[in-house]
Amino acid sequence: MMASLLLICAVLVLGTCAFLNRMEFGRNPQGNHYEILKKSPRFIEGEFRNPVPTPLFTDDSTVFSVIVKSIFTPKERLVPDMAVPSVKTDLFSLDPEKDLVIWLGHSSYYVQLAGKRILVDPVFSPYASPFFLFNRAFDGTNVYRAEDIPAIDYLLITHDHWDHLDYPTVMALEPKVKKVVCGLGVGSHFANWGYAASKVLEADWFTGLKNHDGFDIHILPARHFSGRGVMRNRTLWVSFVLQSEKRRIFLSGDTGYGPHLTQIGKLFDGFDLAILENGQYDKRWAFIHMMPEETAKAAVELGAKSVLPAHSGKFAISNHAWDEPFTRLAKASRGKPYRLLTPVIGESVDLDDEKQTFSHWWEPHEPLSGEVCESSGLIEGRTENRSDLE
Repeated sequence: MMASLLLICAVLVLGTCAFLNRMEFGRNPQGNHYEILKKSPRFIEGEFRNPVPTPLFTDDSTVFSVIVKSIFTPKERLVPDMAVPSVKTDLFSLDPEKDLVIWLGHSSYYVQLAGKRILVDPVFSPYASPFFLFNRAFDGTNVYRAEDIPAIDYLLITHDHWDHLDYPTVMALEPKVKKVVCGLGVGSHFANWGYAASKVLEADWFTGLKNHDGFDIHILPARHFSGRGVMRNRTLWVSFVLQSEKRRIFLSGDTGYGPHLTQIGKLFDGFDLAILENGQYDKRWAFIHMMPEETAKAAVELGAKSVLPAHSGKFAISNHAWDEPFTRLAKASRGKPYRLLTPVIGESVDLDDEKQTFSHWWEPHEPLSGEVCESSGLIEGRTENRSDLE
């Protein structure tokens, strides 16, 4: 009996090790690379840390207890009853000199700024998970593939969680990507996946990429954590600022609310657009994701003129209703000094058009109307003015 139990344990251990060694999990920094990371003031006692205390859970929950509770707790409206509305803009046909943003679902964005093509946290796989049983994309949300993406000047990765760094996607995109920009340590994953070292720029907070041609990328703080397997916080999570001569865009990445948001707003004297996390929140992990009301507050503190919500509308990673982040943020944005932009997946946001508006597409009484224009991604008949979006 003892021999049988030992054999079963050995098989389980070996199976787990084999599973965690799959290419999708990437590789944490090792050797000289690890020694370089140790020089960062963010790297303390073998891991990256937030400047303010940020426990993973705000109560006595554990990863195991959260998983068990998620399995056995009844859930309401986690997934839409029908396909999420979307359009498929032909990215190849866009004028590369035109400044615009296209939401590709969840936290994935295609950005054109100052003649540069930028792709942020692309996830084109049907699942944001190493398991095919978890985090399945909502129907209608996975409309883009790697072949739909033109040559990319900069691939930006905010952190290495599965719903932001997708192995099949970045592998399919590799021939199209000129430069990857990410936080310290994330480059180890790309090296393990065959990306040339010259193609990957890892950076610490408060550093930047100065191009001297009217376009800069700033790497800045977020309040979160990292890890693709058992080990956490061996790579750095970041936010980004994209800056041209005409405008500034802030990309929060995943973040809890914190003083870094006010600091960034003051450092850059406000933003023309803030793409802010708004979804997958829970009171049990309130320090690592913002509630919609905190997202609205952060937008004000950042000095944002316009706000695009991210981290919702494609995957159900938390237990809130799938449309709740949009509903709560729309309500919290009333009377605020920014425009709330809510395009459908694939719809182009013209950064030069300050009067462009979008309807509450997630509400069942507001169906999409009109024809899809494949060349521009615009939907005719959807430019109605809505005071609650101002």
